[in-house]
Amino acid sequence: MPSTPSAYSQGCPPDRHPVDQRLPNIKLAALGLQHVLVMYAGAVAVPLIIGRALQLSAEEVAMLISADLFCCGLITLIQTLGATRWFGIQLPVMMGVTFASVAPMAAMATAEPGPAGAQLLFGSIIGAGVVSILIAPAVSRMLRFFPPVVTGTIIAVIGITLMRVGINWIFGNPVGPTAPAIVDPAYAKWLADVTAPGGQAPPLPQGFAIQPSVPNPKYADPVGLGIAAVVLLSILLIVKYARGFVANISVLLGIVVGAIAASAAGIMTFEKMDQAAWFDIVLPFHFGMPRFDIMMILTMSLIMVVVMIESTGMFLALGSMTSREITQKDLARGLRTDGLGTLLGGIFNTFPYTSFSQNVGLVAVTGVKSRYVCAAGGLILLVLGLLPKIAALVESLPTVVLGGAGIVMFGMVAATGIRILSGVDFKTNRNNAMIVAVSIGMVPLIAPHFKQWMPHSVHPLVESGILLSSVTAVLLNLFLNGAQHDERAVIAAASQAESH
Repeated sequence: MPSTPSAYSQGCPPDRHPVDQRLPNIKLAALGLQHVLVMYAGAVAVPLIIGRALQLSAEEVAMLISADLFCCGLITLIQTLGATRWFGIQLPVMMGVTFASVAPMAAMATAEPGPAGAQLLFGSIIGAGVVSILIAPAVSRMLRFFPPVVTGTIIAVIGITLMRVGINWIFGNPVGPTAPAIVDPAYAKWLADVTAPGGQAPPLPQGFAIQPSVPNPKYADPVGLGIAAVVLLSILLIVKYARGFVANISVLLGIVVGAIAASAAGIMTFEKMDQAAWFDIVLPFHFGMPRFDIMMILTMSLIMVVVMIESTGMFLALGSMTSREITQKDLARGLRTDGLGTLLGGIFNTFPYTSFSQNVGLVAVTGVKSRYVCAAGGLILLVLGLLPKIAALVESLPTVVLGGAGIVMFGMVAATGIRILSGVDFKTNRNNAMIVAVSIGMVPLIAPHFKQWMPHSVHPLVESGILLSSVTAVLLNLFLNGAQHDERAVIAAASQAESH
């Protein structure tokens, strides 16, 4: 990709590369804040999803948000500034929690909620982080197994899978207090009467329950639907009529509009923010010592391989944008930092990390190539992670507000995959269409109980449509196309991904 000189790089000394240029502090702060605002909505979405899947308290979900922001900042500083000769690609990169890991993590959290589930989840993340650090040099050489037809399919499936989360945020979860149907109160009263002490009815069989049969007034509440529509409409209007930086933070501004509407409707209150402290330190192992499960660690490690391949494409595209040559050692340092971030994430009660494509796109839009700008953004995130009131405010957002934004955020992930696939040769290579057609099958999404007769130990591997699609796409590409390496195609695909 051709590089255009920016106003900031033109004044840089001839012996210093624009990536290494140190801008004045005021410009660093302003440009760093811009990077933070572009990624903020995506950064806080994952702890909200997983925290609620774990059925944690509002205070604990707020703690996850603080921990996430803190680790985002810490890993961004390591990636941009470097730490020893092993970590940090030293490019303008912002690190955030990867959406690719949401579906398997949500499945783990739903299967075993509460602090015990959190211990198992964070143990799996720690294990995957260690594995990622060890295999980073090998992954940096695996690019040939992940051409655009594979990465585009995987990213499209990730977006399609996550859309279910956004829809459930708006309408209500399929089970629990917001399920579409509830037990008829008359049936519940009849059952209570016939099984009352002293009654003639025999004891109920274990697991016996009345089937829900009447509409639940908490499902698809019209007020909530209206607020979600306001958020979505606000985002669309901002995208259409705003320009530049304001358009780049359309999702964040839409959430702000939704929060105002929810406050006016009386469904968002600020007691949690009032009770939260102004400053607090993020401590490791908040839920106790982690528990380790080999199959879950393997599941998260496979997800991390996909994430690291995506990061490799981003790094190569960023090197092209900034006119800096990216060597194999550079890639290995950057990918090790993905693993280190995931390891630290598990220790500090948060999640797997990768480079955020939104911010790579911002480098292309602004022309500002200095890695110190992203380092400034990392420092801002670090400070935000130490301010519990900010996390409590985010946690107070009703799910309908997040749902309106989630339609856009998760839909854009799917659109990114489609955008990458648009550059794939389907005309002269019919094998590519076969790879996409077979790999995009959404068996776990359509028939989630298909695994009920399989050994329980393999459930974590097969209940994720993302993982099944990833493995299928890689194997089919090897079988039908072989392992042909085309770095230019990978860079072009990464550029397509970040251009949204």
